[in-house]
Parts: sequence; C-alpha cells; structure tokens
Amino acid sequence: MRILLIEDDPRLNEALCCALRQEGYEVDACLNGQEGLYYMETGTADLVLLDRMLPGLSGEELLQTRRKAGDTTPVLMLTAMGTLADRVTGLDLGADDYLVKPFAMEELMARIRSLSRRGGGFHVDSGELAWGDLTLAELSCQLRGPGGECTLSRRECGLLCALLRHPRQTLGRSQLLLSVWGPDTEVEDGNLDNYIFFLRKRLKSLNSRAAIQTVRGVGYRLTMQSEDSL
Repeated sequence: MRILLIEDDPRLNEALCCALRQEGYEVDACLNGQEGLYYMETGTADLVLLDRMLPGLSGEELLQTRRKAGDTTPVLMLTAMGTLADRVTGLDLGADDYLVKPFAMEELMARIRSLSRRGGGFHVDSGELAWGDLTLAELSCQLRGPGGECTLSRRECGLLCALLRHPRQTLGRSQLLLSVWGPDTEVEDGNLDNYIFFLRKRLKSLNSRAAIQTVRGVGYRLTMQSEDSL
C-alpha cells in the first residue's frame, strides 16, 4: 500500500515516514502543498495523509482542488485545529477522516487501517499477524497461543505488532517508542521496559515459545525458544 504524506514540519515528516515504513507501507513525502498536488495528480497514492496548514497552497485548497477534479483517494487530514467546527469543516471539504495533533502513532495506524477497510480500490489485509505459535488480531488486540487467548492493552498490542513484523531483528528503544507512542508524546524510558515485562508475562501465560530478548544498550528482539528450554 502506497501512502502520500504531505506535512510541512520536517521533524514530524521524517518521524512519520520512519514509522510508516516500519509498518510496511511505501511512502512518498512532501513538505508543501504544490509538491503534494503534483504527487496527487499522478494518481499513485492509495491513501493521503494531509496537513491542513501548509505554506503556499494550503491543505484545504489542495483537497478542494482534487475533489473537484474527481479524485476519490482516501484522505486523512492531520492538524492542530481540533475544535468541533474545525473537524466539521475538514470533513465537509472532502477529508475521509480527521486526526488532531499531537496524536499517538498507534491511533494513526489504526485510522489508516480503518480507511483501508472502507475500500477505495487498494489492498486490505486480514488484520492479523502470525509468527511461530502466535496470532495477533491488530484491531481487537486479541492474542492467541497454544495455551489459549488473551486481550492486550493498546500499548502492548502496538509493541507486539512492531516485534511481530520484524521477528529475530533487533528494534531500537527509540524506534519502539516512536512506533507506539508517536513523535509528540513525552514518555519516560522506563515505560517501555514495563510494557515489555507485561508482554513477557502474556507470552508465558499462553505457553508460547516466542520470547522477547533484551539486547543490552540497543533494544529488544522477538526470538523463538527451543523445545528444550521450555
């Protein structure tokens, strides 16, 4: 699935690109409305993340232009303007969804998945991640293993999703924090360790062979225990 990101804040633009690519999306990124308009006219994007307040050609003007041209590409508008009137205006302009900054990365990913389920002509996956003896339903946060199933918290689900997408790969602490909490949320470093501790208990309760290994000074990785170690 190809996402077009139009966001003028360089730091946020880079952070979102990193998080989206980590989730497996292809991303084209723009820093202004004129460049975004060019990319939208090519018709290569399956979904657009559009900042409302852009220099030059604003997000509102860009969206109106494309909707008048018959462009039905799903658009998720990102903005710091969060009043009811602002949200109504954004939706009336043609946005399919509206997310107020600052936001958690897990909410952004959930909204992207929600828009994909509405159709629009692009691929929709099953919403499940499976590896080894584990299956995680992303939307419901239901985790299944040999010993049954349980419901994870949203943070637990976000962390496990990241690990399941990159099994046996070491994911850095900053990468995991960005993926789950987002770029605009202040998080104490110890929070990550706490949620990893909770996840390890979940895996043990499900009698799973999957294990979250600590890579000292770097982060964590998802591995598979041998039968003899159980």
